[in-house]
Amino acid sequence: MNFSELFKLSGLMGRFSPDGKCLASCVQHRLVVRDASSLQLRQLYTCLDQIQYIEWSSDSLFILCAMYKRGIVQVWSLEQPDWHCKIDEGSAGLVASCWSPDGRHILNTTEFHLRITVWSLCTKSVSYIKYPKACQQGVAFTKDGRYMAVAERRDCKDFISIFVCSNWQLLRHFDTETQDLFGIEWAPNGCVLAAWDSCLEYKVLLYSLDGRLLSSYRAYEWPLGIKSIAWSPSSQFLAIGSFDEKVRILNHVTWKKITEFDHPATIASKKTIVYKEVEKSPTVETERLTFPPTRALASSLFSTQSKYDIAQVPVSLQYVKPVADRANPRVGIGMLAFSADNCFLATKNDNIPNAVWIWDIRKLKLSVVLEQLCTVQCFQWDPCQPRLAVCTGSSRVYLWSPAGCVVVQVPGEGDFQIMSLSWHSSGDSLVLLSKDNFCVCYLEREEV
Repeated sequence: MNFSELFKLSGLMGRFSPDGKCLASCVQHRLVVRDASSLQLRQLYTCLDQIQYIEWSSDSLFILCAMYKRGIVQVWSLEQPDWHCKIDEGSAGLVASCWSPDGRHILNTTEFHLRITVWSLCTKSVSYIKYPKACQQGVAFTKDGRYMAVAERRDCKDFISIFVCSNWQLLRHFDTETQDLFGIEWAPNGCVLAAWDSCLEYKVLLYSLDGRLLSSYRAYEWPLGIKSIAWSPSSQFLAIGSFDEKVRILNHVTWKKITEFDHPATIASKKTIVYKEVEKSPTVETERLTFPPTRALASSLFSTQSKYDIAQVPVSLQYVKPVADRANPRVGIGMLAFSADNCFLATKNDNIPNAVWIWDIRKLKLSVVLEQLCTVQCFQWDPCQPRLAVCTGSSRVYLWSPAGCVVVQVPGEGDFQIMSLSWHSSGDSLVLLSKDNFCVCYLEREEV
């Protein structure tokens, strides 16, 4: 495993291009594009203000830079560095911006969610979508890029509109049986749209492409409801993470629950492997050193290192009691993700912030728990194989696969706290992001 040097970064904005050839990062108002393998500088663009969001087009030819404070989006071309595009929403303001799947249209959401403006880079034409709902996930595209669903709010009622992305014509418009629609997400096969209510109402609704209600699911009535949702890559399973610290799995045939996964504070089953991260301080006798160590050598000699031990069950995990009288309590399943081969599901229960739970979907059983020393900040599956990368705000990256798991210390001076990470499309490398820096970790295919 090899690591690049550290590069400057702001706003945790470091993104591999979809084709895997480039890596874009931001430093204040500058956009830096590097070659993904050599990290040689390819392009440097200067924007009008501090960049707050970046996104690659689907064909990796353009990069969008959004400056929400000024209501401006700038678009840069990799093929033609002299070409540039500026979209100014003016007094309407800007709160969100994204590419359409064809990589030639930009969707800007104005302040107060008054409308979504669709800008064409090819014809310079403009289309408007009215009444978008201010919710966590209000716009969703099918994986093949043919259709777009938009959550809407009109006359105190929730609606969903489905548009054809080729010409932005309205295909279907229907109301939803929700009190306060919180998010929408297409199944990967593009046949079913999941819509779910806010945390005050436990309700998941499943709609077909033509707007028919296929099924609705409700696990319980009065306590706080749904916190997170994830489709399996095969579209066969829908995982629903709830505030009651459980994940429920629905199947794609009857849309009924096939199982539910509990996240207790004590792991008692002998069939579950618990990997516990332990820290060990190196014992170095400085008197025996014939010369004073350099800073780099000292940091490697005296810094604490960690490794995984297999804990004996039963194991008590660190449980944090949520503060009941505050909004958005740290309770329930805040993160969940399926592996690319559909075989595993990784989850995090916010009550037990230092643990990652890995479930075997073939057996519908808990397979592994990773107990970290610090709070889990982010985890992401390798796009090519069942391999999970985890970061905890420390200078270490953690990798798990069915063969086992490892702790890898990022070398170098200073305090590099990894807050987020992202895989390369080939699964051969990872970009590790801290608040002020990033580096790239190159993996060999046989590792882990």
